Amino acid sequence: MSEEGDTPKCKISASRKLSLKILLLARASEELEAEKAAREEAKVRYLGEKLPPLQLTGLNLDDLLELCKKMHTNIDTVDEERYDCEAKVIKNNRDINELNLKVQDLGGKFKKPALRKVRVSADEMMRALFGSRSKESMDLRANLKSVKKEDIKQEKELNMEVGDWRKNVEAMSGMEGRKKMFDA
Repeated sequence: MSEEGDTPKCKISASRKLSLKILLLARASEELEAEKAAREEAKVRYLGEKLPPLQLTGLNLDDLLELCKKMHTNIDTVDEERYDCEAKVIKNNRDINELNLKVQDLGGKFKKPALRKVRVSADEMMRALFGSRSKESMDLRANLKSVKKEDIKQEKELNMEVGDWRKNVEAMSGMEGRKKMFDA
């Protein structure tokens, strides 16, 4: 290996490599089949322990009712065990995710990407949210309340009228003031 880029030559011939590869694959498939058979056997054994075979011949109505009650209690206990197992799995998955995040944080290799400012118009935002369903354009400025100059003038006049309360009280006093209120 004195020259650069020199790799050690493999001393096994291609036919030998191929035969070894075939043997490894055959061995792996045998082990997979054995594992599958062991799993099936364990399943049958577990079901044999937990669920004895039913003997329904020669049972009267009371015995059948009693058998149904036992089966319901067995179903309830199995459901409780299944729920407990699912809860444990969910908790363990959550713990694994938290630990993975801690490992990433401790490693310091995870970097938050720098976010860019994006200018999006209201129409583009509506199109992104609702897709092609919203066909009308969303003109936000058109929906704003328009303020007319006349309204502003009327408000100023009202403020001027109410400005001096003493004059307003004197004008409304007596019968003439009450008449003005009813006329308005």
